[in-house]
Amino acid sequence: MIVTLAIGSTAILACGFAIALVAGGRIVDAFLPSHRANADELSLAKRPRRQEALYRSGALCYSALLGTFGLLTLLQSDSGTLQMLAVTTTIGYAAGIAGRNAGRPWIALSQLSLASLPLAAGLAASLEPLRMALAAVIVLFVVAMMDITLQTYGVILKATTVSREKIALADYHAAVARRDDLTGVANRTAFREQFEERLNALDASGRCLAIHWFDLDRFKEINDSFGHLAGNAVLAGVAHRLNEVFGLHGIVARLGGDEFAVICEIESRTDAVTIGETILDLVERPLHFDGYVLRVKASLGIAIAPADGRDADTLLKNADLALYRAKDSGRGMMCFYERLMDQKVERSRELAAEMEGALARNEFSLMFQPIFDLAGGHVLSCEALLRWTSRRHGSISPAEFIPIAEDSGLIVEIGRWVIREACRVASTWPSNVTVAVNLSPIQLRSADLPMTIVSALATNGLAAERLELEVTESVLLEDITASLAALEAINRLQVCTTLDDFGTGYSSLSYLTKFPFQKLKIDRSFCAGLGVEPGLGGDRANRD
Repeated sequence: MIVTLAIGSTAILACGFAIALVAGGRIVDAFLPSHRANADELSLAKRPRRQEALYRSGALCYSALLGTFGLLTLLQSDSGTLQMLAVTTTIGYAAGIAGRNAGRPWIALSQLSLASLPLAAGLAASLEPLRMALAAVIVLFVVAMMDITLQTYGVILKATTVSREKIALADYHAAVARRDDLTGVANRTAFREQFEERLNALDASGRCLAIHWFDLDRFKEINDSFGHLAGNAVLAGVAHRLNEVFGLHGIVARLGGDEFAVICEIESRTDAVTIGETILDLVERPLHFDGYVLRVKASLGIAIAPADGRDADTLLKNADLALYRAKDSGRGMMCFYERLMDQKVERSRELAAEMEGALARNEFSLMFQPIFDLAGGHVLSCEALLRWTSRRHGSISPAEFIPIAEDSGLIVEIGRWVIREACRVASTWPSNVTVAVNLSPIQLRSADLPMTIVSALATNGLAAERLELEVTESVLLEDITASLAALEAINRLQVCTTLDDFGTGYSSLSYLTKFPFQKLKIDRSFCAGLGVEPGLGGDRANRD
C-alpha cells in the first residue's frame, strides 16, 4: 500500500488492487461454511479436491502478482527506499512460503520462481553492475531455497512414510492378533469383540442373534491315527467351508482346539435350525489329505439372544450347555439350550472337574465279583468292578462317571490304575483264581497298554495266564484294524481276552472269526428266557 500510494502509476495501482483482491479471496475461502464440521456429506466429499485447486491457483496467482509488483516498482521508480520495500517484501514472502509449502514442493518452487525471478529480471534490466550483482544474488537465493525446499520435502516424506508404515504395521499386528493362525478365521479375542458389538446392536434392530457352538466328534482319533498334520487339515478345511457360507453376513470363529462358533442374525427359531443343519452338513463332507479320505461329524449347541440371555457370558455358557447335551445325546446331534438341562449338565461338569484329582486323593476303589464253579463249589475267577466315592458327591454310579471319564480322556489313566491294583490284589489269592478287568475301547487302543500290562504283572509277580481283559462288542464296530492289533498284542503277552455283553449291539457271529477272543460272555437277555419263551426255543426244546 505504501509503494502503491507513493508511486501512483496506473500499472502499480492495478497490480496492488489485484494483490489485495486475491489475498482477500483466499482469506474468505478459508472461512466458507463448506469447510466446517457440520457440512453435508456431498460438500465433505468434494472439499479436498476443490480446496486444493483453489489453494494452488490462489498461491500461484498471488506469487506472480507479487513478483510483477516488484518488477514494476524497479522499472517505474527511482526511489531506493520504495525499491527496497518492494524487493524485501517479495523476497521475505518467497523465503517464508518455501518453508510453509515444503510438503507441496511443486507449489513451493513455483511460488519461489514467480515471486523472485521477476525481481532479478528487473534488476538486470538496468544494466548497472551493482544491480546486476544483486540480480545474481537473488538467482542464487532462488536456487538455494529450491534445494532447501526439496530437502525439507524429503524429510517430511520420509517421516510421513515411516508414520504410515507404523500405522499399517500396527493395523496388521492388530488383525493378526484377532485371527486364528491355523484356519484364518476369527480367534477367541475377535469373536468376543464382534459378538458383543452384535449384541449391543440387537435392541435397535429388534432381531434375534443365534450362536451355534460346536466341536468335532472324535477329532482326537484323527490326530492319533493320521497325525497332527491331518488334524490341522481337517480344522482348516472346516473353517474354510464355514467362512465361505457364513463369513460375509455372520461371524465365524475358532475358539480353540476343535471348537468353533458361528453367529448369525435370525428372525425365528426355524432359521437357527436351518443354519445348524447347514453347519453339520458342511462339517460332515469328506476331506482329502495325503491320499486319505478324512470324515468327521460335529455336535452342536444353540443359544438365541435375547431369549437365552442378553450378555455374552450368559449366552456362551448356555450355548456350551446345549453343546454338552448334544454330545451326551449320542454325538452328531444338534440341541437348543433349555433351562431344564442346566442341572444335569452342571452335575456332569462338576463330576468331570472332581475326577481330575480323584486318583491322587485315593477316591477310587475296586470291588470283586466272584464267578463260582457250581459243580466244584469253588471260585474260578473274580471280576474287578471300579467304584468312586467322591469327597463332595459321595458314591457315584459307574454308569454315570465312566462316560465322563471316557469323554475327558481320564479313562486311560484310571484304567492303568485299575490294571495295577487288580493285579496287586489278585497276587494275594490262590494261584488257581484269575482276575478279570474291563477295558474301555479308548483304553484298548492306547499305545502304552501292552507296557502297562507287562509292568503290572511284573511288579506284582502275577502270572499272565491269571489276568483276563474284557472288552464290549463296540470294539467290533469302531476302528476294527486298531482294535484287532491291540487284541493280538495282548494275546502275545499270554493274557486272556474276553468279549463281554455279546448280543447287545449290532455285531454278528461272523465278527468272532476275525478277533482272537478266548472267552465269550453272552448278554443275560439271551439266557433269561431259556426254556420259557417260545422265541428262545422253550416249547420246541421241551418237545424235542
